[in-house]
Amino acid sequence: MTDEITIDEADPRCASARTGLAAYYAELARRFPGGFDVTLSRDPDAADMLRPKGTFLIARRGPDTIACAGLKGHGSWGEVKRLWVDPSVRGHGLATRLMSRIETAARDMGMTALRLDTNSALPEAVAMYRKAGWTEIPRFNDDPYAQLFFEKRL
Repeated sequence: MTDEITIDEADPRCASARTGLAAYYAELARRFPGGFDVTLSRDPDAADMLRPKGTFLIARRGPDTIACAGLKGHGSWGEVKRLWVDPSVRGHGLATRLMSRIETAARDMGMTALRLDTNSALPEAVAMYRKAGWTEIPRFNDDPYAQLFFEKRL
C-alpha cells in the first residue's frame, strides 16, 4: 500500500459512505449462508452514527473508498458497526487503525465501554477482536445476523 490512505469522519449517508457500505453489505450477502438484508438489521441507514451520539469513518486511497467503520452511542457505551475493509487492502492494519480511531472518538464522547456483534462466517474479524483485547459477552441485541458478542472497556 504505497498510496496515501486518509481516514476522515463523514456522514454515513454521503456518497463515499454509501459506496463502502454497499460493498460491505454485498460481502456479507456472499459470505453469510442465508445471505444478508440490511433492512433486517437495526439502523439500516446508519443515521445514529453522527456526532454528538456517534461517528462514521471512511478510509480512502485517492478518490476510492477502501474501508469504513461506525460508532453508535448508547449513553455510557458505544456499539461498533459496519467495520469493513476492501479485500485488496486487508492485512495492512487498516482495520486496527479504524478501531483505534473509534475508541478515541468513544472516549471523547464520554463512553466507558464498546460493544460489537459479528457472525461466525467472519472468522478473521473474530480473531482480530480477540487479539485486540475484546472479551466475549452474552447477547446484547436482537440483530438476526449476530452470533458472537464482544465488549472492550475503555
